[in-house]
Amino acid sequence: MSRIHEALQRADRERKTAPASEDNRVAEPVVIPGIEEPPPATVDILLENIAQHPWRPSIASFPTLADRGAGVEQFRSLRSRIYQARYEAPLKTILLSSGSPSEGKTFVAANLAMSLARNSVNNILLIDGDLRRPTLHSLLGAPNEPGLSEYLAGTAELNAIMQRDRNSKTVETASVGSVSNLTFIPSGKCGDNSSELVANHRIEELIATVSPHFDWILIDSPPVLVVTDAVELAHAADAVLLIARGGSTPYDVAQRTQAIFSNSRILGFVLNDVDVEDAPHRGSYYHYYGGSEAGGHDKGRKDNGR
Repeated sequence: MSRIHEALQRADRERKTAPASEDNRVAEPVVIPGIEEPPPATVDILLENIAQHPWRPSIASFPTLADRGAGVEQFRSLRSRIYQARYEAPLKTILLSSGSPSEGKTFVAANLAMSLARNSVNNILLIDGDLRRPTLHSLLGAPNEPGLSEYLAGTAELNAIMQRDRNSKTVETASVGSVSNLTFIPSGKCGDNSSELVANHRIEELIATVSPHFDWILIDSPPVLVVTDAVELAHAADAVLLIARGGSTPYDVAQRTQAIFSNSRILGFVLNDVDVEDAPHRGSYYHYYGGSEAGGHDKGRKDNGR
């Protein structure tokens, strides 16, 4: 064993004293200057510089524009419940969806946004995320292009797709109430590639960019049992508010709708188009499931959007 030990020590001494060859030389680490990734682009959003257009809202579709009435009170109640939900967990961006078409989802989204805007100094952003059958721009009487579709496709900048009401400060519309703190992003041009657009996650980038500038962000989305766009859009939202139609939405449809959003925070169901006089035992509220629940209705209307 001693001879082996001596041989190993002698070989080690020879290796240390021998000049380095090309074959056994250890390469020195070389630092190659590379191109640093540029920081993500920031968008300066100046609310006072947002493009203004003369909106012509459909008064029949906006009970919240009235000074008093059942519709105003219902949306005040819904607004209060939304504020209460904020105390439970952080809440700013809300996706509104339904199971099937014609349940009043767009009607509720538009009026909730108007109620939030009219009764506070907060800045409200309303986004039409229904890229297949958009109707928010029709309710507001606003242009529909450019909009969310163009932004998601990368053909329009964020500042270019936002708009406000030019008439909100005029004497002629003073009786309607100021909505100067309501900003709207329309859907933009409809196409067959809406699923691909909402799946590219640029909506999350959009929300992250605009979030510091707004107190509430509402996203109207397509019916979730018809297309999957709403599930993709929900990734960018803090919570989901579901809409059902009184006397029309089947119980199993409400259950399936809730199940699809099982990975999201569900604020509750808004039961739309309820005649309180016909349902004195429950008022304007009805529990579809054993969680929190919000209520609102547009009494007597049968064509109040999707």
